[in-house]
Parts: sequence; C-alpha cells; structure tokens
Amino acid sequence: MTTADSDITTRLMVGLEVHVELATRSKMFTSAPNVAHHDFDDAPPNTLLSPVVMGMPGALPVINRQAVEMSMRVGLALGCEIAQFTKWDRKSYYYPDLPKNYQISQYDQPLCVSGAVEVPDGDGSKTIRIIRAHLEEDAGKLLHEGPGGVPIDHSIVDLNRAGTPLLEIVTEPDFDSADMVVRFGQMLRDICRHLGVSECIMQKGHMRFEPNINVIIERDGQTYKTPIVEIKNLNSFKAVHGAITHEHQRQVDDWLATGEVMKMGSKSTRGWDNDRMATFLQREKEEAHDYRYFPDPDLVPVVIDSDWREKVRNSLTELPADRARRYVEDLGLPAKEVRQLIDEPAACDFFETVLAEGVAGKRALSMLLNYGAKRANEQGCRIDELGITPAQIKGIADLADAEKIGSSAADELFGFCCESDEPPEVIAEQRNLLQVSDTGALDGFIDQVIADPKNEKAVNDIREGKDKAIGALIGQIMKLSKGQANPKMVTDLIKQRLR
Repeated sequence: MTTADSDITTRLMVGLEVHVELATRSKMFTSAPNVAHHDFDDAPPNTLLSPVVMGMPGALPVINRQAVEMSMRVGLALGCEIAQFTKWDRKSYYYPDLPKNYQISQYDQPLCVSGAVEVPDGDGSKTIRIIRAHLEEDAGKLLHEGPGGVPIDHSIVDLNRAGTPLLEIVTEPDFDSADMVVRFGQMLRDICRHLGVSECIMQKGHMRFEPNINVIIERDGQTYKTPIVEIKNLNSFKAVHGAITHEHQRQVDDWLATGEVMKMGSKSTRGWDNDRMATFLQREKEEAHDYRYFPDPDLVPVVIDSDWREKVRNSLTELPADRARRYVEDLGLPAKEVRQLIDEPAACDFFETVLAEGVAGKRALSMLLNYGAKRANEQGCRIDELGITPAQIKGIADLADAEKIGSSAADELFGFCCESDEPPEVIAEQRNLLQVSDTGALDGFIDQVIADPKNEKAVNDIREGKDKAIGALIGQIMKLSKGQANPKMVTDLIKQRLR
C-alpha cells in the first residue's frame, strides 16, 4: 500500500464477525414463519409476525431446536467444541426495528467455542482461529426509500426479519489481507450451503460481514496500533474487499495526521459507501457493559449431552473443501471448473448422480457447466431443476462417444431433453441432429465441393499435404449437409480422395 511517509511499515490486522441467517421454517423463539426460508422470502412486509416478535406483554419465547442443531453442525465443521451447557442472555439496547428493545443472544456461555480452519494462502494455508459461534435473533429492517427507490423523509419498518435465527461467528484477528478475508468468507458460505443450514444469498442479507480492522505501524523501532474500527453489515465480497482495503489506507493516513493510537473507548463503527468506495463514521463503538447483558428469565439453558452431540456430528455431510479435493485428486478434474460446481451444493449432488450413470467425470462436468449452467442462469433455476435426467445425460454422452452427434448438436439435444422425457437418441432423430456417417452421402457432398472451381486452390493445397486447407472444404460440406455431416469422417474421406 502507499503512504505519505516512506519511513514506516504497516501490517493489517482483521478479525471477523459473520452473521448467518439460518433457513429454519420458523423463527428463533416463535412459530412465526422465517423470512430466511425460501418459502417465505417474498412475503409482503410485516406479515411474518407473532406476539413474541412484536414484544407483546405475556408472550413467551420457545427455543427452536432445529436452529440449535444447525448451529452445532456449523460449529463442528469449523472445528469448534460444542458446549455442554449454554444459556440465553438479553442484550439491552434500543432497536427501532426490534420491538422488545432487547435482543436475545448468548454472552458468556456460547454454543460453539475454540475452533480453527485452514484457509488457502498461496501454495499453502493459514490457520484462522474461531473464538465462538453463538445463536441469537435478528432484528427487523428499516427502509429509507419508497417504491421505485424514491427517497422519503421518514423510515419504514419491516419486521419480517425480526426474530430470524442468526448464527454469529467470531474469529481472532488472524487475517492480514482483504484477499484472505474474502477466501474465508467464500469457504464459510460453501460450508453453510453444503450443510443445508442457509442459502447464503448475500443480496437477501442471509450472510453479512463485519470486519474489525486496525493497523500495526512501525517507525524508528517503535510500534503503534491504530484504533479498531468495525465496518457494519457488508453483504457482498466486493464490499468486504473494498472496505478493508480502504480502511487500511485511511487508518494509516489518519495516524500520520493525528498520531492517535488504540486505547480504551477508542473503538468506532463505520459504514460502507459502495458508490464512493469509502467508509464513513456512524458512531463510537459500544463496549460489552453498555449492553447490560443479563440471563433471559423466560428461557431455560440448553444442555447438550454426548448422545445429542454425536447424533448431530453423524448428520454432517461431506464438507465442500473435502469434496473439491476428491474431485480434483480422484477424478482428475480441473480445479477452476470444480470451484464453479462447488458453489452450488445441489449441482454437486446432481453431478454425483450423473457419475453413477457411468458418465466419465470430465465429460459430466463439461456438460453440466457448458450446457446446463447457461440454461440454469437464463431460467433462474438450479442445474438439477432444468428437467433433464442423469440417464438422459448418459444418453447424450453415448451418442457423442459414438460420433453420432457433434458438440453443437449435443448442446441442442441437452436443451430438448430438458423439455422431454424421451430417450436422447429418439429426440436426436426427431430433430435431425444425428450426424450423417453414410459414406455414400458424404462422398456426394465431397464431390460437389471438390468440383467447385472456387475451391481449386484449396484442393491443390491438400494434394500438396497442406492439411489446414481441409477446413475450408469441411465448412462448405457442413453447410450442404445442414450441419449433419460427421466432420471426422469427412476429413478422412477428403484425405483419401486427394492424396
């Protein structure tokens, strides 16, 4: 990074708080529907409510067991210890969009503690320590724009999100670059998706990042630490990277101007302006005592015995990093393409069923990413929801292996199979996609092209051993055959004819 003073060196320190909305069907402490569940994410504002969400007198919370188990699964995947005893605390501060005026959270006895994960770093990896992962409830949402994004002079409250189960994952300040924070975020997103605990659609707020950033500065043998800044509610990896990069430079520039260093009460909270690509001050950061934590009197502690813990452990699926490693090492698949597949757990599962049909790994991956992914993007669905079956994909692969269809026809056939249950060979015949491999028919096309005076030079070049000229003739033959000529057979026949 650049500074106004070449006599100093700087080192970035970042700790991360990640909030993951869990995709349970109901909310954390009530049976009201959960907006983070795909069945309810388009619900009209203020329709996913209950007396508990509204903070009505006498309304009592009830713990969502599924949310607890989902959190345990994430904790185990992050190498955490699962607490035998955990309790609930009230975090007291005013939220305009949380009617109770307190948040039910976990303070001194969280559900998951002391974990660690390895994050890729160049040719090796770096250990990122997990301090804790605790359960709490999300707040609602304040809107400051009307329909169509028109600015308004007041706030609109939508309480649909209030009470959503929220898993907060807190790391040690082990990150020393924005790139590494993003890699960790992507890894965590993949873990949560593959465990089935959250869709982690960041545009919908399912996953939000709050990096805590400061800089270690060395000058003339002295070490200085800038005050810690927390950047709130980042919901894209671009914003995470941009905010950390900007804050690194801003803190160094601020220290050069003021000399301010970290001390008690010097923490602050800043927001991120995506248009200006800059952070801005929101407020001085509260300390833990400002929240006036105390045990929630309406909720019993959660005691987790070894049987429950092992039952949850046994429910873990193969983690995405292990799955990716298996695809690369055992199937010989390219890491870049595997990365695309791993992003979507359902696509991985569908890929496995295609492999079970007997399709080779590289061909199956190529067909799903080249033929399937583009159609899924166009239709706004997952690859496994296109309508094509693994057996049909095997049929397309067999036709390609037998040279009955070319690559462009295979792509078309894939699309037709998404709309029909018929076997691929039947559809290919109906749609005239099968290649012409009859030598009599091909000889006719070749005779016509060779006899054309405009091809005299290409014909002579081929006779002189210049194989590149064959391409000019094949293009014309494919046009005459309406794309159905077998290119390999045509090439062989031309060579036989002109050599």
